Amino acid sequence: MTLPRTPSFRLDGKRALVAGASSGIGEAAAVALAEAGAEVTLVARRADELARLAAEMRTEGWSAIPLALDVTDLAATEAAVAAHGPFDILVNSAGLARHAPALDTTEADYDAATDLNVKAAYFLTRNVARGLAEAGKPGSLINISSQMAHVGGIDRAVYCATKHAVEGFTKSMAIEWGPKQIRVNTICPTFIRTPLGAQTLAIPERRRWIEEKIKLGRVGEVEDIMGAVVYLASDASALVTGSSLLIDGGWTAD
Repeated sequence: MTLPRTPSFRLDGKRALVAGASSGIGEAAAVALAEAGAEVTLVARRADELARLAAEMRTEGWSAIPLALDVTDLAATEAAVAAHGPFDILVNSAGLARHAPALDTTEADYDAATDLNVKAAYFLTRNVARGLAEAGKPGSLINISSQMAHVGGIDRAVYCATKHAVEGFTKSMAIEWGPKQIRVNTICPTFIRTPLGAQTLAIPERRRWIEEKIKLGRVGEVEDIMGAVVYLASDASALVTGSSLLIDGGWTAD
């Protein structure tokens, strides 16, 4: 009898692009991929933070290439992906939140959130997939979504709308590109201790609400996301596409 063997979680020889890499979940994703052997291109607007991260990663012996880029500039992003790709792996962690009661939503806040969380995410995913398709290569594209793509939340009508949209286009792209062996999935975290999450965690009543909803009783850390990134990027998830991996401490189990 020949026993089965666990598919490899290693990413040696793979090229990854991580958007939103300058802090938080994006930074953690970049480290996770590099630690697993990938060559990682770090994308964000803040060139100084990217240079810092790349230098720190290189001291660990990992491959890290900083690329300052605003992904809401669709033309520049398309050109950069074409010039530096093809990329075997995408982690799109670029995003923002401008929380307010729905009655107080401004057009400026709505546009800022949808331009980055939906429009830029859509076209970045499309651009990386196009490079893979033209090269005849398989790939794994990962959009960092949210538990709020599956539920509603206080003062989060716009944010929830953007993340529900990400889930929708991810599933449709997975169907379309499956025959090309290009997989597309989302990771849906709960509240994670990052600069983006700090604005909510600093409000005592919101912090209590969060901890009551998370069945494991704690706020997430970026390390809670890193294994999921490597899993979805690697051959260990070779039959996973069009899926949402919830890392929410049980929030959505209700």
